[in-house]
Amino acid sequence: MSHRIVTLPGDGIGPEIMEPTLELLETLGDFEFEEYLFGGASIDVHGVALTDEVLAACRQSDAVLLAAVGGPKWDTTDPEKPRPEQGLLGLRKGLGLYANLRPVKPLPALYDASPLRRERIEGTDLLVVRELTGGIYFGEKTRTATSASDVCSYTTEEIERIARVAFKVARAKVTSVDKANVLETSRLWREVVVGLHSREFPHIQLEHVLVDNAAMQLVAAPRHFDTIVTDNMFGDILSDEAAMITGSIGMLPSASLSGDGPGMFEPVHGSAPDIAGTGAANPLAMFLSAAMMLRHGLGLESEAAAVESAVERALDAGLRTPDLGGTAGTAQATRAVLDNL
Repeated sequence: MSHRIVTLPGDGIGPEIMEPTLELLETLGDFEFEEYLFGGASIDVHGVALTDEVLAACRQSDAVLLAAVGGPKWDTTDPEKPRPEQGLLGLRKGLGLYANLRPVKPLPALYDASPLRRERIEGTDLLVVRELTGGIYFGEKTRTATSASDVCSYTTEEIERIARVAFKVARAKVTSVDKANVLETSRLWREVVVGLHSREFPHIQLEHVLVDNAAMQLVAAPRHFDTIVTDNMFGDILSDEAAMITGSIGMLPSASLSGDGPGMFEPVHGSAPDIAGTGAANPLAMFLSAAMMLRHGLGLESEAAAVESAVERALDAGLRTPDLGGTAGTAQATRAVLDNL
């Protein structure tokens, strides 16, 4: 059975890491790829970061694979001008992608690449579950010459559905992160999570941690965490902080899931315009995002495990891209992983 995948190479290093990922996937199964312009590349041609045609194609696909968007070329503070990131927000909203999953599991071969000491990060294996379509990023915005506001708003339904995802994927414990000592939305968040836990998931341990304490604990004792569930903005910040446990943001994949439609899978890193075209981009986070697509988007568990194992074996054998302190370029890294597949 063929799987229909919409590919969005995007900007900067995006096309350079998308191409070897498709080569990797073609060795694993029968996939039909449809490529579209997205982000800055779409702004240049169509004047918007996400066209209706691309959104419709994504809705009809089995999964969406995205590389990277953005770059200084499209940076602007003018609210009337299109920004590449609007494409991401539009896709999340248009596909109903309310749950963002970011695994953080440093590989033993890369323990010494992390800015944290080996004994701090050894054995860390956590998952950040971030709410993706509500909160301050999507709330009503106002702007005058002398003031601005962004409304943070959540409903019980939005909180319950993201908490349910976290409880379902957790092994033993969910850490719900909020700011309930200050924010009304966080007080509602905590109440709803407690209610869902007692009704449906009493066998899973639940703890509540304030976001500033969580930020501290992620660096001080990352092994403490199993599954972290939190709102849109806190999740955005904490997942990037957690990324550094692995040694490089160039190693981290992510999945954005909806209730029943196609998911979107992308590396956590940006478009790295400073190295675009040099052949130095690390494709490993893109490969691991493809593995998350195989597992969470298409239900192909053994193929997903094969990709993850090939990446780990290549690193064990000494593969290091520039962001990991080595010299291997995109082509060399791709070959090392394919040879271990």
